[in-house]
Amino acid sequence: MEQNDTSPDLDDRLAARLAQLRQEQGWSLDELAARSGVSKATLSRLERGETSPTASLLGRLCTAYGRTMSRLLAEVESQPVSLLHPDQQPVWIDPGTGFHRRSISPPANGFDTELIEGTLPPGTVIDYAAPPVHGLEQHVWMLSGGLELMLQGVPYRLAPGDCLRFRLFGTSRFTVLGEAPARYLIAITRP
Repeated sequence: MEQNDTSPDLDDRLAARLAQLRQEQGWSLDELAARSGVSKATLSRLERGETSPTASLLGRLCTAYGRTMSRLLAEVESQPVSLLHPDQQPVWIDPGTGFHRRSISPPANGFDTELIEGTLPPGTVIDYAAPPVHGLEQHVWMLSGGLELMLQGVPYRLAPGDCLRFRLFGTSRFTVLGEAPARYLIAITRP
């Protein structure tokens, strides 16, 4: 049984954590809007829990705060354990695209690598303007479907069994190729 931790409780904890991060930085909504490219009105609605963020929006906020999306989501989840059975692995679903993100091995204190399973519906395109952490090491292993990963303007087409490894320093875009969902594993290591 799958644990979909995209519950109202998780949304509330995420909203509170986003507000807390901004306060910890001493930033106004205007300053965060300038740093992230997200409108002040949207930021306000997010922090009050009136709307759920998309993957692209969370990506921009994570870049402003200098943390990976997994780390941000781990900060609002329960205490990490060493062994996670499939029904304990947190799942987040992007309300805008249907992007299904399972934290197989979420980030935890003392560990620099995390393992994520991603499933993108056909036709999905997700753009990230900048990496959440400069030089983030990533390894993407395609399980099924097709995916074009554009890294700083260079396209890479991945088919089942392909593995692309890179350090992310600039823009990226995930585009699903074909009529089937794109399913992949991604290992992320902080520099």
